[in-house]
Amino acid sequence: MVLRHAAHLVPAVTDPKGASAAAGHAHRLITRVTAGTDPGDLRITWPTSRPPRRVPPGHLHLARRLTGSDPQRTRTILRNILAGVDPATTATEVVHAHAAHLLAPLLHGEAAIDWAEYAHRSLTCLHGPTDPLTLAAAHTLAIAHRQAGHHQRAYRLLRDLAEHLAATAGPDAHPTLAVRATTALVLHDLGHHHAARILLADTIGRHRRHHPGHPATARMAEHLDRLWHHHTTGHHTTHDDSSSGAAVNPSLSLSVVRP
Repeated sequence: MVLRHAAHLVPAVTDPKGASAAAGHAHRLITRVTAGTDPGDLRITWPTSRPPRRVPPGHLHLARRLTGSDPQRTRTILRNILAGVDPATTATEVVHAHAAHLLAPLLHGEAAIDWAEYAHRSLTCLHGPTDPLTLAAAHTLAIAHRQAGHHQRAYRLLRDLAEHLAATAGPDAHPTLAVRATTALVLHDLGHHHAARILLADTIGRHRRHHPGHPATARMAEHLDRLWHHHTTGHHTTHDDSSSGAAVNPSLSLSVVRP
């Protein structure tokens, strides 16, 4: 947008068509901006990677349908959809944003964070920062940071998300309580064991009252049992996929209707 309306920022000394060419790249993400000593010396660099391939119809829907039952096949489908996409530089596309959001919970470490950040950034651009899809992507990003051991970063994301959901969806809405449950697990990771148990027990009670019969209540109770087991035995419990269930289990995730 800036380059379309202020293309003169790119000097046309060496190339008379430099400004118009720059404006033509305005829809793409910028990888680097270099400013010289002269006010007119501004160099802008765009990625030169191949454009992403065309996504066959129905593949994203198939990936959604298989996410819970066949994660390995889901990963393969989503990687094919995202082939040629660089999460750090590729411009926002709807299908890529949703594919990245589905893929991130199926990965580990920095790869999960990279795709979760791309999904959150893209969905923010597409739908705005307060759209349910964007908020769900923020939750996914927080979980990716938690699994990578970035507990402070995860806690800050979850705290902000919980405050926003409490003010918009309500303090006892399922998305709000799901974030509170995940926040309790992160508090435990940070060593605040008593506070984590208190928060999770309160969240379970509120979820049971306001959402009777919801499967998330049982999953939250399992997490609380695990925290109490840690307290009584003194054994540290890791938070990989098999133990925490936070990333791969939808019962602790924000429930949204995806297009």
